Amino acid sequence: MIVDKLYETVEEFGPVCLGLDTALDYLPEHLKREEISDGEKVFRFNMRIIDATADVVACYKVQIAYYEALGLDGLSAYAKTVQYIRQKGKLVIADVKRGDIADTAKMYAKAHYSGSFESDFMTLNPYMGLDTIEPFRPYIEEKEKGLFVLVKTSNKGSRDFQMLDLKEENKLYQYVGEKINQLAIETAGQYGYGSVGAVVGCTNLGEAVNAREIMKNTFFLVPGYGAQGGTAKDVATLFVQKNGCVVNSSRGILLAYRKQENGWINFEKHARDAAILMRDDILNEL
Repeated sequence: MIVDKLYETVEEFGPVCLGLDTALDYLPEHLKREEISDGEKVFRFNMRIIDATADVVACYKVQIAYYEALGLDGLSAYAKTVQYIRQKGKLVIADVKRGDIADTAKMYAKAHYSGSFESDFMTLNPYMGLDTIEPFRPYIEEKEKGLFVLVKTSNKGSRDFQMLDLKEENKLYQYVGEKINQLAIETAGQYGYGSVGAVVGCTNLGEAVNAREIMKNTFFLVPGYGAQGGTAKDVATLFVQKNGCVVNSSRGILLAYRKQENGWINFEKHARDAAILMRDDILNEL
């Protein structure tokens, strides 16, 4: 199952998930000046980052909004980016946060589990109900695909809904977490984790730790490290025997070159150094 491959990848390469949330503004000036399309500039930047980091990260998360903002040219860059990652033998998470039902959800699954945009995992918003997940089950069970479902996110506004009290004296995110863990059990691989995983941010540590207590069989995608304030000590509490999580960083790695004098000359080296520093920071806490 795909979750077993993810588990083994974390064992081999460490827990860093590199977020290719690549805005055009992130590119060094010499790349921006090239006489090619904006989408091609973004792809070439991504390609050099991927080449420099493939042996020090577990996987890549590609946030589609940054590519949609560039129109059709950007979507071409998105497709080429996810294809390039998979050609390198690495796992890719399509960060698309879909959350619809029935035939619409089936089309989302088809779009991101096959064809030009094919990825290994997708992010999903379950707050319309569990029927947002059902159309993805055949791909999980038959096509070696996986999900990361939003449960307890890292943004401040997550408290608006996710922390609401229920009659059972639980919070809404806890109830959602229980449902997702049941789906994880139903799709579990040899290491005990399911191919239905969860997005759990590390910025509200008590709630994140509580989520781990509820979701013992659920692999976590953890945002919030670095730029959002989460630390290695925070994220380490969400691991189980040094596994069961991938921790995302986007700007902290992509823009590491800006902290160095003339860093633009070899921006991918600085991205690699930042990824190694993050990996070792987390592993030292573990």
